[in-house]
Amino acid sequence: MSTFKTIREVARTGLLAEYHLRTMYHQGRLPGIQTGRKFLVNVDLLQEQLERESRAAVTGIRREGG
Repeated sequence: MSTFKTIREVARTGLLAEYHLRTMYHQGRLPGIQTGRKFLVNVDLLQEQLERESRAAVTGIRREGG
């Protein structure tokens, strides 16, 4: 079962700053769902995404589509 949290709740965990999370949201890069006025972040998918991106940065592989 996936864990869903608001952007502010994710920022409080220290995973990423709220500014960066909101930037990713506006770019359409933040995994989650819109529920009314709130966006709930799929924390598990976000962690996987960050892991992939950091591995790509270390190995020098450029992210496709960006």
